[in-house]
Amino acid sequence: MTIFSKCWLSLCGLLIIAAPAMAQDASPTTTYPNKTVRFVSNFPPGGPADILARSMADALQSSLKQAFIVENKPGAGGNLGADIVVKSPADGYTVLFGIDTTFTVNPYIYKAMPFKPADLKPVMVLASSGLMVGSYSGRQFKSMKDLIAAGRSKVLNFSSAGNGSPGHLAAEIFTDAAEIKIQHVPYKGNTPAVTAVMSGEVDAGALATPGMLPHVKTGRINALAVTSRKRSKLAPDVPTVAELGLKDLELEVLYVVMMPSATPDAVVQILQNAMRSALNQPDIKTRLINLDLAYEGLTGKAAQTRLNDLSIRYARIVQSTGMESE
Repeated sequence: MTIFSKCWLSLCGLLIIAAPAMAQDASPTTTYPNKTVRFVSNFPPGGPADILARSMADALQSSLKQAFIVENKPGAGGNLGADIVVKSPADGYTVLFGIDTTFTVNPYIYKAMPFKPADLKPVMVLASSGLMVGSYSGRQFKSMKDLIAAGRSKVLNFSSAGNGSPGHLAAEIFTDAAEIKIQHVPYKGNTPAVTAVMSGEVDAGALATPGMLPHVKTGRINALAVTSRKRSKLAPDVPTVAELGLKDLELEVLYVVMMPSATPDAVVQILQNAMRSALNQPDIKTRLINLDLAYEGLTGKAAQTRLNDLSIRYARIVQSTGMESE
């Protein structure tokens, strides 16, 4: 691990999310939004974050009577899209829509971050989701016990949606907590990572459940566990890692909305209120279930605390495993 990486792991680097700015001038908020609001989705089209962003944009456009558009700006584990938002005016019209690893993992694995996580503050932690641990059916890993036993005798290839992705983090957590040998194999997105498991190109992977499930049903992938605290509503027969006595392997992805840290709190609150209402709409609730997402709705200190707690946990994992972005 580089000296630069170790520096990130020092105590001064652990608190990643800025506290809300004090007493800000919110006088223009009575007219917000009065022009198009841009959601920057920092992951590729078609994934859960992108689909949720578009669903929320449609709902907010209806409730706030203003255009909301989604632009996909993937790359560098979400850093490219986040940097666009950081460098935008702090007026509420450019908003980041992504997942927590951009802020809870990337600062510890990228040698040159283009921004400081404290440059952004959370509007809301919308939802969370676990991953499905699945293996290629031709490998005969029928359970987590089988997978762990194999990983203690040989190196297993684990696919992920890319360096720094939740699947990459899961592979490192498994290496650390289950004491198994894993070779991380990154792909450009969840779909090719799932295809790699299904085809036997890799041994296994911890990936988004909606992408894995069709191949579980055809028998091409064995569903071994989910990493969430509760069982997936899409796959209720698949046990959680905690149920299998592997609570240290628990991992949930947070779907977050962020704004530049100098954005007036009153603007943030307008968007928070509209998002909370949207998340209670029947069609959005159905979309969450179909995406295997659990409602969170965290704002303010609760959102910051959840993100900071994850950052501290992941910093220790990075330090223990030597996880890197390349």
